[in-house]
Amino acid sequence: MGRKQSFTETELLDTTKKLVLEYGYDGFHLKLLSQHLSGARSTIYQYYSNKEEIVAACMKRVMATVLANASAIDEADSMDALEQLLLVYVEESALHQLLGNAAKINTANSSAAARDLEFIEEAHKTLKIQLSRLFERAQQEKILRQDIPLPVLIGVFFNLIDTPNMLNIPVPAWGKLLFQMWIGGAKS
Repeated sequence: MGRKQSFTETELLDTTKKLVLEYGYDGFHLKLLSQHLSGARSTIYQYYSNKEEIVAACMKRVMATVLANASAIDEADSMDALEQLLLVYVEESALHQLLGNAAKINTANSSAAARDLEFIEEAHKTLKIQLSRLFERAQQEKILRQDIPLPVLIGVFFNLIDTPNMLNIPVPAWGKLLFQMWIGGAKS
């Protein structure tokens, strides 16, 4: 008798995310996924038809969370909003690593994967518009230096997301520390 279904779609996508981050898209396969779930491999197919659909759905779910959290930020104070936005990105710091695999997904065999990747692209555009709007406003309000081109300010801001948290500081405090470092620099 085979194993019974004992995992949810959320568990399936959480495990997919973990494994894609650990093994990369090329190292991820359904057999590996089934080895990390407490249920029959065939249960995976009750949710998704193939590897492409699972990974694309995983990416979409992560992006949807980031988009929802970013959209909920009060933008009345541009610098506070930028700090909150950095925290949203730091909380899901593996997003860029995960989305780096999007180009590897062959959508020819899966319209569901194609739709999920289309959602991701549109969400990415929305986030970019929000970030640019906040940076432009902060510069117009003369809160940010105007002698540094906007793409440089934004680029350094984004690089904060990949800063390793070697001190294992809780994510909210880590995001705040990174923002303080970005806004104030290292100079005393």
